[in-house]
Amino acid sequence: MPLYKTITPNSQTTVKIWQITESYEALMQPITLRDECMTRVLGMKSELHQRGFLSVRHLLAEFGYTDHDLYYDENGKPHLKDGKHISITHSFTFSGVIVSDQKVGIDIEKQREKIAVIAHKFIGYEADYLVATADDYINKLTVIWCIKESLYKLFATPGMMFKHHFLVIPFMIKDEETVAWIDYEDRKYRYNTHFFEFEGFSCAYAYEG
Repeated sequence: MPLYKTITPNSQTTVKIWQITESYEALMQPITLRDECMTRVLGMKSELHQRGFLSVRHLLAEFGYTDHDLYYDENGKPHLKDGKHISITHSFTFSGVIVSDQKVGIDIEKQREKIAVIAHKFIGYEADYLVATADDYINKLTVIWCIKESLYKLFATPGMMFKHHFLVIPFMIKDEETVAWIDYEDRKYRYNTHFFEFEGFSCAYAYEG
């Protein structure tokens, strides 16, 4: 079972990353899905998405949960029946789950040059410190996207815009952490964010602090 990495940023929070190397059949065999989840899996057109979905259920098992412990609200935000907070992500051949006593968000993205093409859609304040000719420009764009996606999952409020409502404080890739803010409806919220790079991917997670 390819549990790739486990991180414990604090005593209330754990992150687990899964490398998806197994076949669909191998991932499906040892787990039990609720009927609606089975229908969802069977309806997915891409086997990559099916394997990503199933790998998340294996990560749940690593935390001691089953598919029956997980449910989604009207905004699509996942919750655990025991009251702990959870966030889920998967991208190509990796998936991740974060579980905490605090509100949390997590995102994994593959590092790709084409993120520069859509940078104008999610980069606002950060344009003041980003340098498009820098060697780490794509890496930083990917980290910023991951952080903002994590904040969006954490805050779970429809209508929020990455470019205008989320601000990521300047950082160095080697630091693997920074502070981010949500500025929404005349209120500001501060979050601790951590990130790391691996196998051509970036991962970021956020929690209140």
